[in-house]
Amino acid sequence: MHGHGGYDSDFSDDEHGGRSNKRKKRTVEDDLLLKKPFQKEKHGKVAHKQVAAELLDREEARNRRFHLIAMDAYQRHTKFVNDYILYYGGKKEDFRRLGENDKTDMDVIRENHRFLWNEEDEMDMNWEKKLAKKYYDKLFKEYCIADLSRYKENKFGFRWRVEKEVISGKGQFFCGNKCCDKKEDLKSWEVNFGYIEHGEKRNALVKLRLCQECSFKLNFHHRRKEVKSKKRKDKTKKDYEESSHKKSRLSSAEETSKKKEKGHSSSKKSENSVNRDSDEEEGTSESELWKGPLPETDEKSQEEEFDDYFQDLFL
Repeated sequence: MHGHGGYDSDFSDDEHGGRSNKRKKRTVEDDLLLKKPFQKEKHGKVAHKQVAAELLDREEARNRRFHLIAMDAYQRHTKFVNDYILYYGGKKEDFRRLGENDKTDMDVIRENHRFLWNEEDEMDMNWEKKLAKKYYDKLFKEYCIADLSRYKENKFGFRWRVEKEVISGKGQFFCGNKCCDKKEDLKSWEVNFGYIEHGEKRNALVKLRLCQECSFKLNFHHRRKEVKSKKRKDKTKKDYEESSHKKSRLSSAEETSKKKEKGHSSSKKSENSVNRDSDEEEGTSESELWKGPLPETDEKSQEEEFDDYFQDLFL
């Protein structure tokens, strides 16, 4: 019985059922329209086999990628080769590479190194020459290191100093020979170094600091030019003049002693003349002092004093 009147309708259930089916269709259509392309499908509590397989594949791919990135280039290469042999067959000997043509950075520098770089050498620069030029710019080109092992054949090897040798003082405060570390009796030499480089003959003036034995080896066939500082030259000249002046004084003293032996009269006369001369010199010197102001002396600046100091160090 439905309603208050107690009348029943045969079409009442169909109407309610039709309305519910329409509502379901509308909700499904709305869900399809509102679904985003990257949205995951809704599943129940138990995942589908396909979804589980996709998740596993993603995890495995992520792990493989992580291991490949962590590997070295050579390790990655060997892994791919081993995988290829495992799946497709073959031998490892077929994949072995020949290392005959392999070159390191030092091999490239040795092939393209130059003792001195000119403007012509820097015209056509490839990456190998640029690498050699970069190494050349880092060298210290003031003093050289020499190889005097073949000095009897008149053959010498020269190279520029490296940073470690400059810090330790090799070639400047120690002997510049490759196999010698003496500090005493060092002399600086200027050598005209003739060499053949990349099929061209070249010359370069080179400075060396060698001990006495190594300088003998350097000058075994013919003598090289020895470099001395200006101060030392001036000192040697002054010493020579002073020694000559002392010798003249000694000779004059010997002559006076001989004259004393000959007779007292001549000695007294000479003494009186010497005393007169000395008095006259003292009088003239005192008069010259009181005539006017003292002569001005040229004082050196601080830069000139530093230059003179470093000349003594480097030579």
